[in-house]
Amino acid sequence: MQESIQKAEVLIEALPYIREFEGKTVVIKYGGSAMTEPALRRSTAEDIVLMKYVGMDPVVVHGGGPAITQTLDRLNIGSEFHQGLRVTDDETIEVVEMVLAGHVNKDIVALLNSSGGTAVGLCGKDGNLLYAKRIELEDGRDLGHVGAIVRVDPRIITALCDAGMIPVVAPVATDAAGGTWNVNADTAAGEIAAAVRAEKLVFLTDTPGLLRDVGDPGSLIPEVRAQDVAELKKSGVIAGGMMPKIDACVNALERGVNKTHVIDGRVSHSLLLEIFTDKGLGTLVRA
Repeated sequence: MQESIQKAEVLIEALPYIREFEGKTVVIKYGGSAMTEPALRRSTAEDIVLMKYVGMDPVVVHGGGPAITQTLDRLNIGSEFHQGLRVTDDETIEVVEMVLAGHVNKDIVALLNSSGGTAVGLCGKDGNLLYAKRIELEDGRDLGHVGAIVRVDPRIITALCDAGMIPVVAPVATDAAGGTWNVNADTAAGEIAAAVRAEKLVFLTDTPGLLRDVGDPGSLIPEVRAQDVAELKKSGVIAGGMMPKIDACVNALERGVNKTHVIDGRVSHSLLLEIFTDKGLGTLVRA
């Protein structure tokens, strides 16, 4: 009986959040262990499907760097990185598109569908969702088909959400000439969140959140103001793979997204804990 009462109390705790987020869009950047570890894959998919069933509109944006590297290795194509970005020549972009918009995207779609959802896979070419141009680096290095997003047309996402479906977006963009561009998935998530006027933008990561000391999980910074980001970068607290995530959060906040979060995707049902409970997880980045 006590266990049943505890379950009821959990539902009651979630009720005000279900009311608050009904009809609201939440963009989820899906990555890390939540994307690879079987039990976490299942619990994350269940979270996303439940969000849809209680009246929210989840939109999933994913990366797939490790899968790209594995495929390139099997094809005996070398991987080169410059300033953290994959150098993407003509041969490599074909593999990037095949892996991201094909294998990885459809794997996530199948996972959500098998968990009771109705998911549809997209890339930035579909409906002209993501337009990009060649990225320009200060050192002048040409990275090939690595793009910077210049425009988002969210109509296809809105149409799918309104039809009761869960869009799953691979970060492959196009341009006016029909070209193919490899874009950063964190950046794509932030741009899409802004374009669809999302209530929340959530990044699933393999860390507890933003840490003051990356070697100390207990140094979690629970809340960061956008105005403090520059100083945290200068001090080295925001660095490496965390930088595009925090930048995407700030960009989304400046363009109307209400709340942004970086949470630990290694925690089972981390999305539900963040959205539907009083405690939450990870780091809140706020305006």
